[in-house]
Amino acid sequence: MTSILDADGWLTEDAFLGGRLRLLQPRTGYRAGNDPVILAAAVDAAAGQSVLELGLGVGVAALSLAARVPGLKVTGVELQPAYAALARRNAERNALALRVIEADLAALPPDLRQESFDHVMMNPPYFDRSRGTGAQDPGRDIALGGSTPLALWIEVAARRLRPRGWLTLIQRAERLPEVLAVLRARPESRLGSVQLRPLAARVDRDAQLFILRARKEGRAAFRLLAPLVMHRGDRHLRDEDDFTELFRSILRDGAPCSWSR
Repeated sequence: MTSILDADGWLTEDAFLGGRLRLLQPRTGYRAGNDPVILAAAVDAAAGQSVLELGLGVGVAALSLAARVPGLKVTGVELQPAYAALARRNAERNALALRVIEADLAALPPDLRQESFDHVMMNPPYFDRSRGTGAQDPGRDIALGGSTPLALWIEVAARRLRPRGWLTLIQRAERLPEVLAVLRARPESRLGSVQLRPLAARVDRDAQLFILRARKEGRAAFRLLAPLVMHRGDRHLRDEDDFTELFRSILRDGAPCSWSR
């Protein structure tokens, strides 16, 4: 990701997918990095399918997916008006179709509650605000540690999925027990066939993140896949990117992240 100052002054224009996407983000506050691009790569969507993103932000994940898979019907829900407005601008600037709905995911508009989707993806806040200190910038604080419980994110996603549809999420490793507990404790969500992929920064490092997907009405056994390593070598040696071939292809070329191996 590279960044230059946008003419609006309070925004930067950031290049994603090797420059295929040029997206506006606030100079200060919450700024998306590589995680939403990785999330988009993990969504195994096909042309003609529908995708809902909960917590759209400025649209990095949704637009990364739309750029990779032409012909998708992509909708995003975003609580914060400024971020929703930027997502609309970013979709227009990149000539990609994206329906943006400004709403609280805990109180979705009636029309949206009547829809169902082939895929729901989300990058819920990484931190539990009841256990830490909030950020000074309100937008950053909501994005990183909003008040909506993780259980509600999953419940809303499950309700919007079609039968056999997939939920895909990215989250910090320390919150994995919470995610699995929600899936186990809420059989009414009917999410099964859980697949888990740890993400480690380097070889022999603990996983800091994970990608998880679960299928509505899925009955397959739980799968713990091999971890994906983001960087080459055991430490950063020089001022240049050292992504592995897989992650370079995901972040620069918009390649998918396979669940088959």
